[in-house]
Amino acid sequence: MLIVSTALTALLATGAYAQDKAKHQAEVKAKAMHALQDFYKADPKIKDAVSKAPGYAVFTTYGLSFGLGGAGGKGIAHDSKAKKDTYMSIAQASAGLQVGASDTRYLFIFKDAKAMADFVDNGWDASVGAGAGAGTGKDEANVKAGAIAFTGGNAYVLTKAGLQAGVALGGSKVWKDKDLN
Repeated sequence: MLIVSTALTALLATGAYAQDKAKHQAEVKAKAMHALQDFYKADPKIKDAVSKAPGYAVFTTYGLSFGLGGAGGKGIAHDSKAKKDTYMSIAQASAGLQVGASDTRYLFIFKDAKAMADFVDNGWDASVGAGAGAGTGKDEANVKAGAIAFTGGNAYVLTKAGLQAGVALGGSKVWKDKDLN
């Protein structure tokens, strides 16, 4: 009886996890697609660049800073040829003269399949940054090309809501999300 009970519990837990995972994947993908549409609205030329690229990655992050800052979020890396999504996570940390809260989107458009594969398989690290951005969450959102040091293609930042100002030293890290892939 104990063996049957244990097996049944494991089976039910696995099914619940699969449903939870699928739900979380759908949420991450929906936010990523919404962010991609926001980029298209902010700069229509981006849509053409994405359609011609071998792939792209899009993230939504939320963060706070007061001297020390941190932000995190999730997104997808989309392989246009294979029509495959890889779920990714992003984290950022900084220290300096800064204060604020932000809701920020990041878009990476890869120049070739190797750059995309490196991004997905090895992650991405960047350090040292400074900047300020503001948005109301609607029409005043701005897109800044080249705001991220990224040699694998073009990178864009879209500040949707909140205010983030100051000068800080920090870093970003992107990696595959083990729980969602």
